[in-house]
Amino acid sequence: MATTSRVALFVIVAGVLLAPASSFAQVTAVARPGAKPAWDKGMKPIESASYYHAIECGKQGGEDPACVFWDTGLCKNDDFVLAFYSAYKQVAHQVWTAVRAKKPAPEPSYQAARLTRVTIGVSPVRGSKNTFSDLVVKRGGKAVRPVDRAVEGGNGRFTFDYATWAPTAAIRLEMVGKERTVSCVIPPAVLKTFR
Repeated sequence: MATTSRVALFVIVAGVLLAPASSFAQVTAVARPGAKPAWDKGMKPIESASYYHAIECGKQGGEDPACVFWDTGLCKNDDFVLAFYSAYKQVAHQVWTAVRAKKPAPEPSYQAARLTRVTIGVSPVRGSKNTFSDLVVKRGGKAVRPVDRAVEGGNGRFTFDYATWAPTAAIRLEMVGKERTVSCVIPPAVLKTFR
């Protein structure tokens, strides 16, 4: 009987040790380098200073300015891609689109920017077999509920208030997939670069 118990225990332990480690992956967010003009205030509702800063950002033109697309590769992993949208990005992107088309830089609607919250889009990396199902944002170990969410066809869109992204403490994003969850820790130093 003791031998049978030992064999059963060995089979259980071996099963745990040899089980695929694909149920969870962790990455740390990295700020995109070279964003000009420099920014270290984090994401916040648009105000006069950030509005004009975003316009200057958009005037750079080019194919992929780091100040407009600051979120590119933020939580790089093999399963999911994140895209952030904020009031700053709204203004900068509108100006960048016009400048890139060789048109004069516009003055985007300040009022429309004031109404814009932070939205995160989650989509699969090309070739990923891990179907996206949810995004959980945690501050201080507690989940922050989005004000709006939609998940459809392996893509997701989640809207939050700006306070969620204050660069005062690390944030954990959990991108939940059918096969595994990808967790991304965003340190305060990286949150400061969010626009």
